[in-house]
Amino acid sequence: MRKKRKREHVENYLKTSFQGDTLFGDVFLEHNSLPELNFSEIDTKTTFLGKTIDYPILINAMTGGTEFSEGINRELSLLAKEFNIAMAVGSETIALCEEEGCRKSFEIVRETIGQNGLVFANLSAAASLEEVKAALNLIHGDAIQLHVNVAQELAMEEGDRDFSGIYENIRNILENIDKPVIVKEVGFGISKNVAQKLYEIGVRYVDISGHGGTNFIEIENLRNMNIDLSELYSWGIPTALSLIKCRELSSDLKIVSSGGIKSSKDIVKSLVLGADIVGISGELLSYLIHGGYDNAKNYLDGLAYKIKMIMMLMGKKNIEELKTADYKIIGDLKDLI
Repeated sequence: MRKKRKREHVENYLKTSFQGDTLFGDVFLEHNSLPELNFSEIDTKTTFLGKTIDYPILINAMTGGTEFSEGINRELSLLAKEFNIAMAVGSETIALCEEEGCRKSFEIVRETIGQNGLVFANLSAAASLEEVKAALNLIHGDAIQLHVNVAQELAMEEGDRDFSGIYENIRNILENIDKPVIVKEVGFGISKNVAQKLYEIGVRYVDISGHGGTNFIEIENLRNMNIDLSELYSWGIPTALSLIKCRELSSDLKIVSSGGIKSSKDIVKSLVLGADIVGISGELLSYLIHGGYDNAKNYLDGLAYKIKMIMMLMGKKNIEELKTADYKIIGDLKDLI
C-alpha cells in the first residue's frame, strides 16, 4: 500500500492546480546603485550542522521506497553533490516496515553524495526511538527531520486520527539520540506558538514548510473519492508569515524556510527574514520530471547566478551580510503581522 501511495503522491503533485501564496511578494528589498563590490567576490557559502555548503539550499524531502523514486533520488542526489548543497530524503517508514528492496532508494542518496555531504533522514514525529535510530543509520544521516503532517493525515482516507503525545515523543527522541532533530511541517506552516512549545522541550531546528507550495490536502483529495476537500486547499500559514513569527523566538533556533520556494528572490528574502537555509522540493521535482537531469541542473544554475546577482544589487558580499539587510513589509503580510 505504501509503495502505491508513494507513487500516487508524486503523480498527484504533478496534477495539482491550486496556487497558494507564500506572501514573499509582500517583502520589499531595497536596490543599491553603488554596491562597491566585484561580482567575483560574492560568496554564497554557509555552514549548517557543522558542514559547509556552497549555497544555503536544501533539496527537501520528497520521496523514496520504490524503483520509481529510486531514480528520482539518484538524480536529486547527483544535483546535491554537483552544487554541494544539502538534501533530505522522503519518509523512510516504508524502508523500515516493508521488504528489503525498499531501502535502496534511500541508501543511494548517501552513496551518491558521499560522507562529506549534508544528508537528512526523515520519519514521522510519531516514530519510535528505535525507528529513528534505524532511519539515521540507513543513510548515515547528519540529522533527522521529524515531520508533522496532521492536515495530510486527516485528508488521507487511511490516515492517522490520533495525534496525542507527539511533544513527549519528540522530547524522548531528542534526549536519546546524538544527532540533531529538525521538526518539519509538510506545507501548512509552523506557528510561533508551536515553535515556542517545541523550543521549550529542547528543539533547536525547525523546517516551517509554510503554505504556498506543495499542497497535501489537494494531493490526498485526488486519491480520496469519498469527500471533496477543495474548500480547505487555502488552509495554512503562508511561508513568509511563519518565518517572521518563528524568527521572533530565540536566535539559537535554526530555521529552514520552505514551502513554495521557487525563485532566487524567494531564497534571498527567506535569508533576509531570518532563515538559516532554504528548502526547495516541488519546483525542482517539476523541472526534473518534465525535462530530466539537465533541465533540473539548468534551473539550479539559474538560481545560483540570480542569488549572487541579487546580493550584488543589495551590496551584500556574503550570507552573513545578507541576513542583516533592511526590508519592508507591505500588503496582506503587514496586515497579518
